[in-house]
Amino acid sequence: MDNNSKNTAADKPTLLVVGAGGFIGGFIVEEGLRRGYEVYAAVRESTSRRYLTDNRIHFVVLDYDDADALETALGEALPKARRWNSIIYNLGATKCARFADFNRINYGYLRDFTEAIYRLGAVPGHFLFMSSLSALGPVDEKNYTPIDSKAIPNPNTRYGLSKIKAETFLSTQNWLPWTIFRPTGVYGPREQDYLMMVKCIDRHFDFGVGYRRQMLTFIYVDDLVAAMFDAIASPDTIHKRYIISEPAAYTQSQFRTMVSKALGRSWVVPVKLPLWMAYVASVVAEKVAALTLKPSTLNRDKFKIMRQRNWNCSVADAQADFGFSPKVNLEEGVRRTVEAYIAAKKAAAEAKKTVKA
Repeated sequence: MDNNSKNTAADKPTLLVVGAGGFIGGFIVEEGLRRGYEVYAAVRESTSRRYLTDNRIHFVVLDYDDADALETALGEALPKARRWNSIIYNLGATKCARFADFNRINYGYLRDFTEAIYRLGAVPGHFLFMSSLSALGPVDEKNYTPIDSKAIPNPNTRYGLSKIKAETFLSTQNWLPWTIFRPTGVYGPREQDYLMMVKCIDRHFDFGVGYRRQMLTFIYVDDLVAAMFDAIASPDTIHKRYIISEPAAYTQSQFRTMVSKALGRSWVVPVKLPLWMAYVASVVAEKVAALTLKPSTLNRDKFKIMRQRNWNCSVADAQADFGFSPKVNLEEGVRRTVEAYIAAKKAAAEAKKTVKA
């Protein structure tokens, strides 16, 4: 490598992605590399690296359950400047077999991580924390007024409580140039929860909960990740919170129509479950998860989220401060997601044939 190449590499901004092995994390790493960052991917020893195959990635293996080991590993991984220009903290649990784990993972890990970089003197230029719209809880279930960043948090799930606790902790760390994102439902290729809905519609059924109108919002993963990089590039976002969503709301019927069209399904049977039935199913699934120690997508937390009627959002602050403007609407995002699902299904079928042969 010549001197010019060395200088170019040295001049690259550095980025640490915490929680790089998750659905969103892989896309953050890819976008960071595309934008010219020197990217460090923080993962557990057991984390799959299926979507982290680029040889430019610097891996940082962390044990979040051991604060001392965590600090040591971070110290050993620091770039030459002894700090990362930006850190995107994407680590978190959306479902747990034991509800106490939400607090341990979503709050405790964040506290230990930030305290470690403080002791190391490795304060980044920008720290973006991925929270959730669930940190706010239900807002105006009667008139469906869009939820905005000024809404008073009143989370009604253990997941949401753990996120607002983490947000509150961050807000007391004045030494840290933090920004908080509260995204609505994130979807796209590789995501699993919405994929379950796609699979049901592929089988000609669409299950919904409750009979009262529900307004849903979404953000395509590429648009969310682009917003992250735009936010960390702007000094106007420091010590602020933003709701991240496509600025449009949809009904379950509209979502179903888009998915069935993308799948080429001429008919789909909508099945509406009464709230009491969904609640019973969530309690049973939660008990099974506790016994098997395997997190279930369906639980009492998830029931409260499904019961919430108003997910309509205002993204005016994000538009004003860093020019947030999603490029992918739900119909196009569904088309891309279904396309990836069909391709994966065909690949699995071909692999099965090969094994049998």
